[in-house]
Amino acid sequence: MKRNIIFLIGALVCFSVACKKDFLNHPSTTGPTTDNYYNNAEQVNGATGILYNNVWGDWFDKAFTSVGDLLGGTVTGTQGNDQYNSFYNFNIQSTDGLVSSTWNSCYKAAGQASVLIQTFKDKKALLGGTNTDFLDKGIAEARFIRGFAYFYIGRTFGDAPIVDNPLDLTKPGAYLVPKYHQKDVLRFALEDLQAAADGLPEVAAQDGRVTKYAAIGMMAKVYLYLKDYINAAAKAKLVIDYSKGAGNGVLGLNDDYNAMFTSSAAANVKNKENLFSLRWLSSMGWNGGNRFSIYAAPQPLVHPKPTGGNGYSAVVPSFDMLNPATGYETADKRRGWSVMQQGFHKDAWVNDNFPTGFTYDTTGRATDDHFIFTGTRSNIQKYIVGPNRADEPVTPDGHTSMPTFILRYADVLLIYAEAVLGDAGSTADAGALEAFNKVHNRAGLTSLTTLTQNDILHERKVEFAFEGDYWFDIQRQGFAKAQQIIASQERGTLDGNGRLTSFKATLNSAAQLFLPIPQAETAQDPKLLEPAVDYYK
Repeated sequence: MKRNIIFLIGALVCFSVACKKDFLNHPSTTGPTTDNYYNNAEQVNGATGILYNNVWGDWFDKAFTSVGDLLGGTVTGTQGNDQYNSFYNFNIQSTDGLVSSTWNSCYKAAGQASVLIQTFKDKKALLGGTNTDFLDKGIAEARFIRGFAYFYIGRTFGDAPIVDNPLDLTKPGAYLVPKYHQKDVLRFALEDLQAAADGLPEVAAQDGRVTKYAAIGMMAKVYLYLKDYINAAAKAKLVIDYSKGAGNGVLGLNDDYNAMFTSSAAANVKNKENLFSLRWLSSMGWNGGNRFSIYAAPQPLVHPKPTGGNGYSAVVPSFDMLNPATGYETADKRRGWSVMQQGFHKDAWVNDNFPTGFTYDTTGRATDDHFIFTGTRSNIQKYIVGPNRADEPVTPDGHTSMPTFILRYADVLLIYAEAVLGDAGSTADAGALEAFNKVHNRAGLTSLTTLTQNDILHERKVEFAFEGDYWFDIQRQGFAKAQQIIASQERGTLDGNGRLTSFKATLNSAAQLFLPIPQAETAQDPKLLEPAVDYYK
């Protein structure tokens, strides 16, 4: 923890990133102090903008997919790949780099948000509490990000430290902090999210910034994770009612699911389905561009000019997702919107080797600049925007401007349906069916007249595949059911002759539902090896 905290103290002066004119555009802050800065909304927005971007970079690089989708079994094809292999087979060690990346990014985001919260509070005191609405909004925005960070920490690591004010940890010995019970980590997240809901506007002043209903929707997701179905349903209903009333046209399902994941303009600009997303810009490169294309895109799409980049196909859809019995059923349009397979074609994806549009071709039996030959003969389509072009820049090192969706309106609808179902075997509740079927119908599927837990879990699997979330849906079922789900998944790949090398992962203990705390952290803070204690007395 100590090295993370030392980094955070100086982080607030590191805003000299040149971006397009949006909220990632940070004003110059050479030598800012509370006395001479944060005097207006522009300066506060410049500080909070970074919370949506590069503080999450290390996690998003590979850990995002490894935790949410490799563990969840929606992606595969990584046998033998050292960077992903431990997540593929549940042999995760405290020395794994992606464990550290997850830990460091979450605490970096939470810590930077905490520093901003305290800084803005100090500035309010200096101003005497007059004309400080812009600071109140900054505090609420930072508390949303911190709340999400601790929600992710609690789901991923279970028992974990809570650091309300990182500046306190600069005192001698103060960085030796304990683990707190997961229930306290999640309660801390809920308190932040409630404060965010109280202080954020209903409609964002800029595309992509979080709102009151983003915070309420995230609270619904936390309550669902906690199996507090009454509160989960109540919070989700607030968001749904707003979308039908004052928020009609502002919040709802996006009519074009595919474009939402393959066009940065459709994803970023007036996207009514987006409640919370991380925001990336190709021009920021490794300091804030979306690099998912590097790992997921097929080589013949992005290697030929005009992109001249790399697409390693390091993570590809699993056979569990591709099998109609366990993943996308035959009539589900989300398969064609989310996956590339033999014959897939997009006119707008033009490069030197595909002048009339890109066609996905596996007939070459090897991967080169014309053919693709992955272990499942498929690639992820979500978050892939195609080759570089004037209206969709893709850098030679693979960065795009696609956001990463963390909470979509579709999630709120399915949260509500599941929360109404609760612990019952099934439900025919009209509200739950309406919410569920809105998501289900968009995919071209016929409405259901009753819902079970398995119906909803499967819907979440196909709706949010490759979005870094499905593992947590499995995990929250409890160890016995999670063990059963994982054991049934086909994680294998095809050899060059099309023969399946089957692989079924095994969960052996409930401890495997969570990542271990990185060894580098426990070496510096031995208290993290002790049993968790209460945060709330």
